Amino acid sequence: MRVLIVENEIYLAQSIASKLSEFGYSCEIATHTFEALREDRYDVVLLSASFNSNEFYKVIENHKSSIIILLISYISSDTVSNPIKAGVSDYIQKPFMIEELVRKIKFFESFKRYEMLNQTYDIMLESAMLSNKPANLDYKKIKLPLIISSSKIQISDGFAFSYAKESGFNCKIVDARVGFDVKTLLPKSFLYIRNIDELDIKQQESLLDYFKNSPVIIHGKKEHAGYNFMVLSHSRAATMSDILSIDEYVKQMILLYQDILPDTEISKKLGISRKSIWERRKKHGIYRQK
Repeated sequence: MRVLIVENEIYLAQSIASKLSEFGYSCEIATHTFEALREDRYDVVLLSASFNSNEFYKVIENHKSSIIILLISYISSDTVSNPIKAGVSDYIQKPFMIEELVRKIKFFESFKRYEMLNQTYDIMLESAMLSNKPANLDYKKIKLPLIISSSKIQISDGFAFSYAKESGFNCKIVDARVGFDVKTLLPKSFLYIRNIDELDIKQQESLLDYFKNSPVIIHGKKEHAGYNFMVLSHSRAATMSDILSIDEYVKQMILLYQDILPDTEISKKLGISRKSIWERRKKHGIYRQK
């Protein structure tokens, strides 16, 4: 990593550079602020608070994308509070141990890295929400715990991500096959549980009973006592990869319309008998919500 040390005490600057080089940092020294206003980019800028205010803030502005750590002799609004408001990352008070400076640098290295990752994840999640976000839903009226039934798990993913964004709650994604203790959830958080249908019936029932009074959204096929239940369908026309088997199509239509239409109407629309609908309900374990 490239480090620029902006310090008018040349011996202090050289000492810092020498010690940082032992930790693998490549250091350059600027004893005047105009040397720090070049277009060169640095990962870290160590900036002395001893320069006059006008030039001092120009250096901060010029390197606002870098990790900027102030080197200060005393703590005040002028040396700490105001510079941090202007974009400085942190400060360290002279005299200091080089290990403490390295710790601060490494902390902000990690912070910058995770900040960039979060921005990338935000873009990916936004894309997922736009592609699979169910239309015309009032997320403020959604009550947890909730089971989401959908033909594609991506639709449930889009719902969970959208719910997190609209509600302001943090979303913890969990694979049902791995497990998770709801007691370790942070405040203002909920679980989004995927792959519950990969478990056997007994395991499914046990998991659903465990989480039935918890803030969870579960992607599953069947209703369960203590849970709200919602069926979601894709708003866009199906592609070739979305085409379902006849049996799967009938199943999804039963799930989608069973709380809206009586079986006589569903059977007419599907062109099958009421007995066939009953047989498919039994086959797939589909029950009407009471």
